Amino acid sequence: MSVLRNPLNAYREVSVRTATQGKLIVMLYDEAVKQLDLAISLLSQKSKQLDKVHNALIKTQDIITELMTGLDFDRGGEMARNLMSLYVFFNEKIRDGNMKKDIEPLKLVRSFVADLRSAWVQIANSKVDEMPRPQLGVNIAG
Repeated sequence: MSVLRNPLNAYREVSVRTATQGKLIVMLYDEAVKQLDLAISLLSQKSKQLDKVHNALIKTQDIITELMTGLDFDRGGEMARNLMSLYVFFNEKIRDGNMKKDIEPLKLVRSFVADLRSAWVQIANSKVDEMPRPQLGVNIAG
């Protein structure tokens, strides 16, 4: 019944369920950039909607944490360890930006996340993307 009420959510859910591992990671990065953009925009406008800022930043932290849990240290080695360090840094900067309502740390994270997203787009379009799909705990479908 809910599929008929909201076809956009149904489309998103099917897209997530059928995406390859690389495309799922790109989707996570896309949503993180979207949420960071929302928070930065609201803070830049001196919006009083601080609950929306907070919720966007918490969702971004959830996405970053999901990316952390998906790291494979056995196969990824030093790259996985470096990504883990970056993700920890991102979550710290997001927390700081959220607590202080400061856009500068959020802009920094957004820049890094956008760069990582670009790299993953290239990976997702390569043969590396034939790896099995991970099970994700964050709902990016809507």
